[in-house]
Amino acid sequence: MKTYLTLFYVLLLVLLSACNGKSSQKEENKRLIMVTMEPQRYFTEAIAGDKFLVESMVPKGSSPETYDPTPQQLTRLSKSEAYLRIGHIGFEQSWMDRLTDNAPHMQIFDTSKGVELIHGEGHNHGDHFHAGGVDPHIWNSISNARIIAKNTFQALITLDKTNENYYLHRYDSLCKVINRTDSVINNIFQTRKADHAFMIYHPALSYFARDYGLHQICIEEEGKEPSPAHLRDLIEICKEEEVRIIFVQPEFDRRNAEIIAKQTNTNIVDVNPLSYNWEKEMIHIANSLCK
Repeated sequence: MKTYLTLFYVLLLVLLSACNGKSSQKEENKRLIMVTMEPQRYFTEAIAGDKFLVESMVPKGSSPETYDPTPQQLTRLSKSEAYLRIGHIGFEQSWMDRLTDNAPHMQIFDTSKGVELIHGEGHNHGDHFHAGGVDPHIWNSISNARIIAKNTFQALITLDKTNENYYLHRYDSLCKVINRTDSVINNIFQTRKADHAFMIYHPALSYFARDYGLHQICIEEEGKEPSPAHLRDLIEICKEEEVRIIFVQPEFDRRNAEIIAKQTNTNIVDVNPLSYNWEKEMIHIANSLCK
C-alpha cells in the first residue's frame, strides 16, 4: 500500500510539473509589451487581456524617477514589440534613447498624448530633472486616466488590428471602472467634510488636486530635503491652511513629515501612487482627506 501511495504522489508531481511547464511556455510565447511602471501595467493589462504579456521596466517598490534597468531587463526589452511610455517621468528622460537603441525594432507609444500637463519652473529632483517643469505624475487623475486608457487602446489596435473588437470591449470595461472611481470619490467629497489642503513629501498628486480643487503642499524643496528654514515655513503653512493630513510615499524618508506632524498635530498617512491597484489607491487617498 505504501508503495502505491508513493507512486501516486510521484505521478501527481510529474503531472503538476508538466502543467506548470506548459503554462510557463504559453506565457513565454505571448507577444510582449513593455511599460514604464505598475499603474501603466494595470491600464494596459485591463485592455490587452490575454493577447499580450505586459511587463514594467520599473518594478514594484522602485522609484520611476531614479531607477536604472538591469542587464536582464535590457535583454528582455529586446523581445518586446512595443514600449508604452507614461510621458515625462525621470526614468524615461534618462533612459528612453538608450532603450530604443537597445531595441530599434520596438514601436514607441506615448500614452500622455492629449493630457493637459501641469507646468512650472524647471526643477531638479535630486538626480533627475523635469525638463520645462512638467509634472510627470499624470496617472494620479481620473481625467488623465481616461486619456491614458484611450491612448493604450489605440496602441493595442495599431499592434493587433485583428483583435480590435476584443480590445474595444475591454477598453469600455476599463472606462466604466474609471468612471465608477470618479463617482465614488465625488460621493466621498460631497457627503463628508473634505480637507481643502493636504501636505505630501513628493508632489505626486498635483493632477488629483487639480481634478478635485484641492491644494497640494510639497515638503520637498526642489527635489531635496527641506532646509531648516523651509521646514519652519512648512509648519506655519500647515497651520494657516488647516492641514490635517500629511501623505508619505514608501520610497521616501518619513523624518521631515514626522517633525511637521509633531509640531502641527497632523496625521501621517501612507500612500502609494505607484501601486498597481490604481482604483483602490485613488479611493484610499480620497477617504484619507475626509473626516
